[in-house]
Amino acid sequence: MKKAKLNLKKVIPKPFKSLKKIGKAPGTVTYMGLRQDGVNKVAVTDYADDFYQAGVLEKVEDALKFRDTDTVSWINVQGLSNEAEIEKLGKYYQINPLVLEDLVNTNQRPKIDEYDDYIFCVLKMLYLDDSLKLVTEHVALILTEHAVLLFQEVEDDVFTGVRERLANKYGRIRTRGADYLFFALTDAIVDQYFVILEDLANQIELLEEQVYNDPEPEIANRIQALRKQVMSIRKSIVPVREITNRLVKTDHRLFQPETKLFLSDIHDHSIQIHETLEMLREMSMSLMEMYMSNVSNKMNEVMKVLTIMASIFIPLTFIAGIYGMNFQYMPELDNRYAYFIVLGIMFVILVGMLIFFKRKKWL
Repeated sequence: MKKAKLNLKKVIPKPFKSLKKIGKAPGTVTYMGLRQDGVNKVAVTDYADDFYQAGVLEKVEDALKFRDTDTVSWINVQGLSNEAEIEKLGKYYQINPLVLEDLVNTNQRPKIDEYDDYIFCVLKMLYLDDSLKLVTEHVALILTEHAVLLFQEVEDDVFTGVRERLANKYGRIRTRGADYLFFALTDAIVDQYFVILEDLANQIELLEEQVYNDPEPEIANRIQALRKQVMSIRKSIVPVREITNRLVKTDHRLFQPETKLFLSDIHDHSIQIHETLEMLREMSMSLMEMYMSNVSNKMNEVMKVLTIMASIFIPLTFIAGIYGMNFQYMPELDNRYAYFIVLGIMFVILVGMLIFFKRKKWL
């Protein structure tokens, strides 16, 4: 007998990303992400009250000239996989190697560290792409006296509004220092969280309606996927409240007193976001309970109908069973109208039981 051969594809498990760092010295710049695109470009926006220029640097060494200028510079590195270029830029700006290590570590929890000459902050940038799919991107910011260095994995971001405000010479951002630019970039990231939470709320509301109206088995998978998404978002957003709280309370010389007033606004937003996220998390956790409860209720309704039908037919079956026995002497069988009398009795029992169930509100 011939047997068909199965072409089985050998599945090789993916190595853990953390293995890249094992055995390396602390401060080694090791990119932990999955976007192996290299440094796509280094975009620079340099401005003052009456001055503005924006462009893309031909090489990373050109960023050095913006370090000691009187203007404010936003140096935006798009792409983190080219570790040598990141190290080179960090050396130009005298950034601690441990900071550079965390800068390219996409598994790094959002945090903020203060140093004598700069402030380092890690955030997770969340936004919806063109297909309304959630994108989570690792972002690191370094605030110096006259510049903000921003490192992100890909070119897409949420800073379009900041760029437009910088191009407008009458905007407030042009009259302030690098600390206000740091605030504006952080504020853009935090404000986008509201959009993500609104999308989550819409998904939960839609699933609630489907759970109540038609709890199909596939909805359970969608609820589970939503719960995982909420937990992932929570992991990225929850630490932001701690970060903004530290920014409000910091006495670092790089932050002007008037800028701290704006930072307190971010802190208020982060508290609101945290409370909303916790509410959505509880709602997503309760969706599965609602689903199981509704499925159980529907099953109970089915069992109720079957039980009522069985209860109605039990006495009818009993009567039919008696007159179905093969005894020789059954007086009723000699009656001319016995058949119709028995059917009438069975009909009366049927109607009586239906009336009884109706009064008990079982129907």
